[in-house]
Amino acid sequence: MTPFVVLGVLLVTGALLFVVPPLARRGARGGESRDAVNAAVYRDQLRELDADLKAGTLAPDQHDKARTEIEARLAADLKGDGAAAETSGGARGAALALGLAIPVCALAVYLTVGNPRALGPQADAGASPHGVTAQQFEAMVDRLAARLESNPGDAEGWTMLGRSYAVLGRFPESSRAYAKAVALVPDDAQLLADYADALAMAQGRTLQGEPEKIIKRALAADPNNVKALVLAGTAAFDRNDKAGAAGFWERALAVLPADSEMAGRVRASIVEARGGGPVAQAPKAPKAAGGARVSGTVKVDPRLAAKIAPDDTVFIFARAAEGPRMPLAILRRQGRDLPVSFTLDDSMAMAPQMRLSAFPKVVIGARVSKTANATASPGDLQGLSPAVQVGATGVAVTIDSEVR
Repeated sequence: MTPFVVLGVLLVTGALLFVVPPLARRGARGGESRDAVNAAVYRDQLRELDADLKAGTLAPDQHDKARTEIEARLAADLKGDGAAAETSGGARGAALALGLAIPVCALAVYLTVGNPRALGPQADAGASPHGVTAQQFEAMVDRLAARLESNPGDAEGWTMLGRSYAVLGRFPESSRAYAKAVALVPDDAQLLADYADALAMAQGRTLQGEPEKIIKRALAADPNNVKALVLAGTAAFDRNDKAGAAGFWERALAVLPADSEMAGRVRASIVEARGGGPVAQAPKAPKAAGGARVSGTVKVDPRLAAKIAPDDTVFIFARAAEGPRMPLAILRRQGRDLPVSFTLDDSMAMAPQMRLSAFPKVVIGARVSKTANATASPGDLQGLSPAVQVGATGVAVTIDSEVR
């Protein structure tokens, strides 16, 4: 922390040398308007915020909040009389006040939108397995929900909110957010499939009724949508229509990459529906353009295996190896699935600006939660991979430690 403090002092001192003496000299010549001084200071603050955003030291939502506050303060100050300082003594007083205000305001802004805990030695040791804490993630989700209340026409925002609520296990809120998005974009097959899935979870993990109607709408919009086909097969299987279930799943298998985790699961489901009959191998599909995905396997250290129950929730996530540490993609599984293969890609992003494809390297993490809550709790089990290139396959993550 000491080098950071020394560097901060030097930077603030340099800023004061640029701002205060010229202001004092202008006071001796009669001074310039208070509006001009305020505008110059606020422009500097805005440039610093933009630089922090570009460097990745400030999350987009924090940047927007701080910029709004700075612009509001500037607008309020510009409502003043704008009169020039009358005497050199008044200008020198303003210079002194500004000299004190700059470091104080800088500290206040940092404490508001920065991460003081990152200065401590525990930050380098990886104190938080998520980079951004679960409380911070939930707060960001709540801010997104509040913003959408005043901007209800943002279909992409409602989609992100629905996806975020689903990750948090808040399925009633997730289904309501998806309903808002579907009302704005009624023919998006993937959105309809996600809506059906969330609604089924909210009504007791059953696809019967309204979720199945929504799945039919999704398949009408895109007959080859994988998620809609898989859900349709599950709904048919639950009605004991095993032949119909196998038919939907075979259509999904024809679209899926042959070596993907999902293809393996679908094949197993077809075998079950057919009572052990053979499953045709689908042709291997090309990978997503740009390789904006990471795949691998999550396993458990044998010492911790006995602590995992079949119904425990498993969160598998990716975050940037360097830069903003908000999760870039999240996948939910259950304890009974471990060891489990995974694929994370851009479709699992929590925010449009924070996707796997935006970063060269990521860290893959896994956490077993007893509460199905994104907030890490004592007793949860976790593990992290080393930094890997986006596009990597065969990434191994071992759940080998316990949250204290």
